[in-house]
Formats: sequence, C-alpha cells, structure tokens
Amino acid sequence: MEFGVFILAQQRGYHQSSRTVIANSVQQTIAAEAAGFDTAWYAEHHFNNYSLVPSPLMMVAHCAGLTSTIRLGTAVCVLPLYHPNRLLGEVGFADTVSNGRLELGVGSGYQQFEFERFGVNVDEAPAVFNEYLEVLQKGLRERIFSFEGQYLRVPPTAISVRPVQSPIPPIWLAAGSTRSMGRAIREGHNLFVTALLGGLDDIRSLRGTIEQAAAQEKRDVADTKIGFLRCAFASDNDADITSYIENARFQRRLSESLHQRRQQSSDGYLMAEQPSPNDLSLETIRANIPVGSVNQVIDRLLEEISILKPNHIALQTQLGDFDQATMLRQIELWGDRIIPAIKRELGGEAVAAASQEPLRAGVR
Repeated sequence: MEFGVFILAQQRGYHQSSRTVIANSVQQTIAAEAAGFDTAWYAEHHFNNYSLVPSPLMMVAHCAGLTSTIRLGTAVCVLPLYHPNRLLGEVGFADTVSNGRLELGVGSGYQQFEFERFGVNVDEAPAVFNEYLEVLQKGLRERIFSFEGQYLRVPPTAISVRPVQSPIPPIWLAAGSTRSMGRAIREGHNLFVTALLGGLDDIRSLRGTIEQAAAQEKRDVADTKIGFLRCAFASDNDADITSYIENARFQRRLSESLHQRRQQSSDGYLMAEQPSPNDLSLETIRANIPVGSVNQVIDRLLEEISILKPNHIALQTQLGDFDQATMLRQIELWGDRIIPAIKRELGGEAVAAASQEPLRAGVR
C-alpha cells in the first residue's frame, strides 16, 4: 500500500494571499517526504480560487529541487487545454529534473468556466481527451512520431528532452465511468478514483464500477493499480476535526458548483460558497469519512481498503483555509502512526491469508 498527499492549493478568501497558498503547498510536500509519504499530487485549475495551481508540472519541477525521494504527480493535467506536443516536452523536462520521479496523471476536465477562457468547447472534452492521450503515448514511446486525427495533425516530430523513466512515466487516468475506467484497464494505465465525501455505500458502488469495467474488458481487476483520493483527518481535538470537515464541505461545494456550471462570483474570481440540494451536513460528512482519533481513522481506512482494494491512498491535505501548522502536524502524525499501523495490519492479513490462519484483531 502506498500513500500520497493530494494538494489542491485552495484560496478560501482574500485573507489568504496566493503567495501564502503556494508556499504552504510546497511546505506540505517537503513535510510529506520527511514523513515517508510515497507521492505528492498537484491539481490543475484556472481563473478562480478553487485551486491556484495552473500547471502541476511546474509544481513538480519546482518541488523536485526541494526533495529527493518522494514521487511527484499531476492530478491531473487537463489534456484538452494543452497542445499535446508542448505537454510532451514539459513531461520530459519534469521527469528529467526530478530524476525520474514523475507520476503523470491526466484527465478530460469538467469546468466550463475554465474551458471558455481557453476557447475550448467543454462538451468535446472527452473526444479531445481520447485523441490527445493517443498522441501523448505515441510521443512518449516513439523517438519520431506523427499523428492524423479529428482534432490534430502532427507531422514527423521528435521531442528534445525525453523522460528518464523507461519506457515511459506511469500514466494515471482520472476516471469515474466504466468507459473511462475501461480505457485505463485496457491500455495498462493506473486508475485515480474518488468517492468524494461519500460513505461506505459509495465506495462499494465505486468498486462495483471498477469491476464492471474490468469484466467488460475481459481483464483481471487486480492487474490495475488503483489510487483512491480521500479526505481523512485524525485528532483528539474536536475543533480541529470540525474545521477540517467544514473545509472539506467548502471544497465540495465549489467543485459541484463548477461541475454544474452555476458558479457564483461577485468579482469575476472569488467564488461564493453556496449550499446546494445535494449538500451534506457536517454530521453526515463526519460519519462518511475517516475522521476522529488515530485508532478510529485507522479502523475506518482499513474498512474502506477492504471494500475498494486500492494500491494507493492520496490524503487530501490542502483544503480551504485550514490551519497550516495543524496540517503539517497531521502529515507528521500519518507518517509516525497511521501509515505504519495500516501497513502492519495489511501485512498481517497477507500472512494470515497465506497460512489460512485467523488474523488476531487489532494492530494497536
């Protein structure tokens, strides 16, 4: 089991400067490496306060010079907003300066607000994504490549700075449907999925969708690496837990607003947080996600792992205006206690299964 931090770099209000938000994100990356996390992931969004990272590959390149072991990932590069050839050059550069530590997550995007400002039709995003992903793979695998498609024509082309990793950096597909999951499974990519702030039933449904996609492709689902993006927070301080949950709801509200094309902004930038018919109460969120004491978080995560069977859990750390010092302590706590306990338990399960002996309950 691998663990990562997912850094959204949100700005909840003008009481946070963009400089502070980015500095906090970098500091969380450094803290995650010190705590023993496997990967730091960076989102991509534009033109509003939902996320302040316009280029996750720039974050990878910057943090590569401040770290040495943690892998650095894009979650995700929104392919329809790039020219694939430029992206290929930047992928090779980022993998080179990180000495082969790049994890390349890609997705089709969903925010009309962003697409309009790039002059790209969001309704065509899935089709453009499919074509651009094909170009991306050809450019990574072939020294000289060309392409003829509906949206793009590429004459014979060579990328000057090629990735260090061979044959290519790991590719992760952000997926939520059987169709998109099926492509990842069919082509041997990794899956990045989330249940948002949903509970165990949502996780069971997500696992079912993954299994259905694998069955349709006639593949063994165990052959696909699955990353699970999850909000979780461990503390004996109820005020800190409440603040984390409240910031998680803020993130969900903005995401839903952008997804449903009903974003509100009085100044053209800072989005207004508004409840929706699908809103979750703080009590519901608390019941749905791994929050509480260290032991409660460990037990709940183990239950979720047993249902979804992921290979990688990405902990969402940079939410709204949650206190930075508290979050840095949280990252350290995961490295000291939560991650080791989960790995011990999972290791014990593997041994018990191999020996067909019952596993003694509890890891603490």
